[in-house]
Amino acid sequence: MSDQPTGGGTPPDPDGIEADAPVLLDDEQIAAEEIEAAKEREADTVHLALDATFTERLIATFTGTSVVVTILAFLSAMVIGGLIIAATEEPVRDALGYFTSRPGDTFAAAWTAVSEAYAALLRGSLGGRSQLSETLVSATPLILTGLAVAVPLRAGLFNIGAEGQLIAGGLAAGFVGFSVTGLPMVVHLPFAAAAGIAAGAAYGWLPGLLKARTGAHEVITTIMLNNIGRLVAAYLVSTTLFRRPDRTDPISKPVEASAQFPRFFDDLRVNTSLLMALALALAVFWLVERSTRGFELNAVGMNAHAATTAGMNPNTTVIRAMATGGALAGAAGAATILGLQHRLTIGFSAGLGFEGITVALLGRGRIGGTVAAGLLFGGLKAGGRFMQGQTGTSLDLVLVIQALIIVFIAAPGLVRAIFRIKAEDLAAGQVAKGWGS
Repeated sequence: MSDQPTGGGTPPDPDGIEADAPVLLDDEQIAAEEIEAAKEREADTVHLALDATFTERLIATFTGTSVVVTILAFLSAMVIGGLIIAATEEPVRDALGYFTSRPGDTFAAAWTAVSEAYAALLRGSLGGRSQLSETLVSATPLILTGLAVAVPLRAGLFNIGAEGQLIAGGLAAGFVGFSVTGLPMVVHLPFAAAAGIAAGAAYGWLPGLLKARTGAHEVITTIMLNNIGRLVAAYLVSTTLFRRPDRTDPISKPVEASAQFPRFFDDLRVNTSLLMALALALAVFWLVERSTRGFELNAVGMNAHAATTAGMNPNTTVIRAMATGGALAGAAGAATILGLQHRLTIGFSAGLGFEGITVALLGRGRIGGTVAAGLLFGGLKAGGRFMQGQTGTSLDLVLVIQALIIVFIAAPGLVRAIFRIKAEDLAAGQVAKGWGS
């Protein structure tokens, strides 16, 4: 008797496995391979970390690169920035006219221009109490907007909407700050700050929902929401609901004193919004690095398909990541209005949301790196203003230096190629898989 089936049905599997089982096995195999690859990467990282010194581990934690690459990146950016300073100074250009006869004059003029500019930059950021205060004031919103971009990056999302989320948070915090009266500070200030955080979270939740439910690209939706937030804010500030009764120009009523972040010192602008930023950074670090939700966030960012196979819900994770980022940007808006400006005006965000993208990328999507990058850029902003006033060097040069630092630190391979070194990164954390793919 023949072993072949006589009917038209599917031949029986000798191992008793149904016909569609190979698909399931493929999914399980992919998930297993991802888990094994993750274990190998973690083992390599631990091995390198154990062999590294404390300083190297500290630098790697902040920047994701080795100490050698980090130092060379800063030096490269400063050298190129110095060349730009020298090229734009009139005494240097005059000395170049007779360079062949007296080359020393050109080098002396260039050294004077560069050393004076960089000395002023350093003094303006760390040279005293007032300078350090301005550095921390500038860094506070940058830390928060940087984290607003860094958290979605861990899920493979590019949150370009921190600017709009900051505006939403500032509007809500400012409105609660001037419209609610008669409350003590211990109630009014947290209420206003929470309103800003909630408004930012809602403004970040919307593109996350659109991404999860319809597949709408988060880069496009957040850019459009930036424009909507900016235009709505301009309209609201010009209405009687927000505008001061004694003013015709678009400026809101002042925030009540009970809703303002207290200053640490009466003669300095640094205020307790810095504590809020650092507390949120610690909370986000625990969320991303220590919690179950953070594990899901990183898993979805590494491979959404494997995360789904492991029982996770990538759509829910996407929504949570964008809402968390929005909440952090909303906190930046609250810190700006309740801590510094104390009133709403057109353009009060001043591009801080877009600067947060730079901060997050420089921090490589790491929480510690983002905080360090925010402090660095805060120092550059404060020092740049002082440098311009003291030496006449354009403030735009600070933007050039920032861009150069980003180029070199974000691309350690470029630094190794330039200096012909073979040092490998201690840790090469993934920033994002791509543009939200």
